[in-house]
This record gives sequence, structure tokens and C-alpha cells, in this order.
Amino acid sequence: MAKALHDAFLDELRDAYDAEKQLIKALPKMAKAASDDELRTAFLDHLEETRGQVQKLEQVFASLDEKVRGKHCDGIAGILEEGKSVMEEDFDDETMDAALIASGQRAEHYEMAAYGTLVAWAQAMGHTEAADLLQEILDQEKAADQKLSGLAEGGINQQAAANAHPEEGDEEEDDASDTLSGRFKRAVGATARKGTAKRAAASRTAKKTGAPKRTAKKAVGRRR
Repeated sequence: MAKALHDAFLDELRDAYDAEKQLIKALPKMAKAASDDELRTAFLDHLEETRGQVQKLEQVFASLDEKVRGKHCDGIAGILEEGKSVMEEDFDDETMDAALIASGQRAEHYEMAAYGTLVAWAQAMGHTEAADLLQEILDQEKAADQKLSGLAEGGINQQAAANAHPEEGDEEEDDASDTLSGRFKRAVGATARKGTAKRAAASRTAKKTGAPKRTAKKAVGRRR
């Protein structure tokens, strides 16, 4: 007999359960490798959330009268293995933090896709309690992803980029200074030329319309 959607749902649920278990082991290592205090805190906060998510998944199993059981999640295992390789690199602190964020978001995006599917399937089959619990987990994964994006865009990526190309920043400043200087000189030159042109025009006008010549006054005798 062919398997139905309920079987596929349970398979995905067990996969998600194992993924969270793997992340509970990985997140402390990622937090330890982070140099930025906010990033370290973000990993540790999500570690606590992940422990809570495991409990929520156990509630989902219970709501379906199913035994709690995980199935090895190859997808998250591969992502975490890549993250482990990143932590073994000899990066400067800022670059390591940027790479850790990238690794963390790979895991978050994988989980968001998985929980989005689980929520949709649970709703379609009328598993309301399971759907609500899974939606809570999905919302937490989205919030964790947004937190990492905020840290990356809030300075970590820029600091890592500055370390990668320190001279380019100076050159850009010099170019900007040269450009401003050139604009100032052109503006001053243009103003000076306008002033010269106005004085020349005024001089020509004065020559053409100068004051009329004086004529000798005729002597007029006084009447006695």
C-alpha cells in the first residue's frame, strides 16, 4: 500500500526533530567562535529557543498519538559540517563573525523551508494543534534569521570588508577630495569669468552712452 501525506508529514517531523538536536550541539561552538558580543548573545539566545522547540515538537508528536522519534537530517548535517570548516579557517575576527552569520542563516533558511512545509501540511490535514505549535517554531526561526541579518548589515559586514580592502577606502576618500577640490576650482573660475564679463559689458555701455559734451554758455546781459 502506497504511503500517504500523513506518512510524509511524520517523516518531515522526525527530520526536523533530529535537526534541532544537532543544532543544540552546534550553537554553543558557534557562540564560542564569535568575537562580536551581540552575535555571541544571538547564538546563545537561539540555543535556548532551540531547546524549547524540541519540547514543542514533542508536543506535536503527542497531539498525533505518535512516538517521539528522530530521523537523521542529512540536510542540516551538511550545513553544520560546512560551518565547522569555516570555524577552522584562520580568518580575522570580523571576517569570522561574518562567516558565522552566513553559516547560521543557511541553517535558519533550511529550517524555515522545513517548518513552512510542515505547517501547510498540518493545516491541510486538519491537525490544528500541531499546526499552531509548528507555526510558533517557524516564527522563531524567522526572527532569528532577521536578527542575524541585522547584525550583518549593522556593521559586521562593513568591518570585514574594510579589513579586506583597507587601501581602497583611502583611495576613495582621496578621489572624493580631488573631485570636490576640482568642483570648487571650477566654480570659482566660473564666478570670476562672469564678473570679468560684467565689467567689460559695463565699460562698453559707458563708452556708448557717456555723459553729453558741455557747450559754452552764451553771455546774457543783465537788464537794467
